[in-house]
Amino acid sequence: MKLSTRFIAEHSSRFVQLKAPGVDSPEAQRDPAVAATVSTMLREIETGGMDAVRRYAVSLDNDHSTGNFELDARTLAKAGDSLAPELRAAIDLGSARTQQFAHLQREHLTDFEAELVPGLVTGQRYIPVGSVGAYLPAGRFPLTASAFMSVGVAKVAGVPTVIGCTPPQPGGGPNAAVAYAAAVSNIDQLFVLGGVQALAAMAFGLLGPAPVDMLVGAGNAFVAEAKRQLFGAVAIDLLAGPSEVAVIADDTANAELVAADLLGQAEHGPNSPAALVTTSERLGREVIAAVERQLLTLSTSAICGPAWRDYGSVILVATREDAVIVMDELAPEHLEVQTVEDAWYHDALKNYGSLFIGEWSTVAYSDKGMAGTNHTLPTAGGARHSAGLSASRFLKPLTYQRIAREATLELAPAVAVISASEGMTAHEATATMRMERLEAELASAS
Repeated sequence: MKLSTRFIAEHSSRFVQLKAPGVDSPEAQRDPAVAATVSTMLREIETGGMDAVRRYAVSLDNDHSTGNFELDARTLAKAGDSLAPELRAAIDLGSARTQQFAHLQREHLTDFEAELVPGLVTGQRYIPVGSVGAYLPAGRFPLTASAFMSVGVAKVAGVPTVIGCTPPQPGGGPNAAVAYAAAVSNIDQLFVLGGVQALAAMAFGLLGPAPVDMLVGAGNAFVAEAKRQLFGAVAIDLLAGPSEVAVIADDTANAELVAADLLGQAEHGPNSPAALVTTSERLGREVIAAVERQLLTLSTSAICGPAWRDYGSVILVATREDAVIVMDELAPEHLEVQTVEDAWYHDALKNYGSLFIGEWSTVAYSDKGMAGTNHTLPTAGGARHSAGLSASRFLKPLTYQRIAREATLELAPAVAVISASEGMTAHEATATMRMERLEAELASAS
């Protein structure tokens, strides 16, 4: 999430950077060493099967179990027993609310059928993919709500089989909150297996009777690269990089809240970008000061601090129109709007993963599943052309046509002409044979 050199050159009169990022590096950069390592792992697992998976589980996760990595149904059902009651209740709420929103999405994806001309009936049906493999990260921060967004939404979409993998914890076994979130999201099977080996095992059919049709879920650079290389053999949700947040705020915004929301996403990692675009120089400078104050007391300042220093920015613009132009160029994963003209911005903005309108809306509400919307969203400018994960992503919009005899003269002559012009005589014949047959039938009937 950064302004391109081209954009800066063309629009330099529209903005002033009160704080620029401390580093100038490519976004979502592919590390050749990571790509090479992942290629080797995938090749070895594809040929070596579960023996190769187990070797990597030992070497990378220090997992010396000799089983099939599956968390048995009884253990999965009891995953929430060790959780504090308030945490368990919060997970239940987040799962239910995310599924509620996914149900609304699914209800608005409707099958249809229409007759374009007499005898030509066309239609579309939404059919769920057959199986999904969800990666549920549990590294530095266990992302409890990931199961809501991937497993729960896939099941609402009607996917018959959803399996998941989550890395083992240092003491062995899964993170209890992540496992419970998967259970209440109606996962079919959960395996305690992490990293590239987990995605490969799901994609190559090593954890069930067949390979999964789709891989979803966030992860580190190796997980992202594995999804990139497996794409084609399976579908994927998207290739997400470091989490991003941007805020549009005017003179009425609260600097402390804006600063807190910027740091809330910077907490994801030391390379997580956070940007403020503001029409108020006073607010911009107050937010910069507020960020520095809040960093003094945050327990995760060792993460947030470098992220803000190296990837944080505050951009001053003169008008709301300039704010939109700049923000649409940034195309952030998460975008908050805290102004007196929130409705105008809602109508004007086009490029973002998910929009949070008003000072009472914070990204964390979606991150943890309480807003109901999905937190798996495009990063690194991907919001210019793609949307985030939703019920629709697990559905295939399959088209069909049912063509009657009487529609032949509406279709065949033009198809014959186009096919002949292309030199595709076999295509031409499929149309001309039907015309000839129809003409013969009409002649015999008269």
